[in-house]
Amino acid sequence: MRYARARLHRSVRNDFRHSRVGCRGNRKARRMNTIDITKEQFEDTVLADGIVLVDFWASWCGPCKSFAPVFEAAAEKHDSITFAKVNTEVEQELAGGLGIQSIPTIMAFRDGVQVFSQPGALPEAALEDLIGQIEGLDMEAIHEEIARHQAAHDHDHDHDHEHGDACC
Repeated sequence: MRYARARLHRSVRNDFRHSRVGCRGNRKARRMNTIDITKEQFEDTVLADGIVLVDFWASWCGPCKSFAPVFEAAAEKHDSITFAKVNTEVEQELAGGLGIQSIPTIMAFRDGVQVFSQPGALPEAALEDLIGQIEGLDMEAIHEEIARHQAAHDHDHDHDHEHGDACC
């Protein structure tokens, strides 16, 4: 599978779930902080504009359980970022196709470009640092670099594979 090495232009609608939350008898709707995504939703989610963080996890995984509150807390702090979760037990084909061999694994995308992928539970400070680095990326320069690489690569030989990560 190829995901987000270059930005694809498409209209994408993120399907954020809403819940009813009680507060001293008053109920109000609020956006859920994280979304669960499937193989069918993955591409549309990561190719969307903005930052998308994806947590690959499983219910039996101790480090995944430890990382979940850190991921959720970051989601509460960063409303403009999409925080997605992929249950690797349910989405085995997706996890296998992406080469997920250890969980938890965090992948980060910005404006349709994969900019980070690393297995292991991040502490809160490391996750916040990662978010700051992703927010600080010069995406215009990254898109130009990708275009130059693809043009040179397509000129040299015609085949379909990827080379390296954009950053982080």
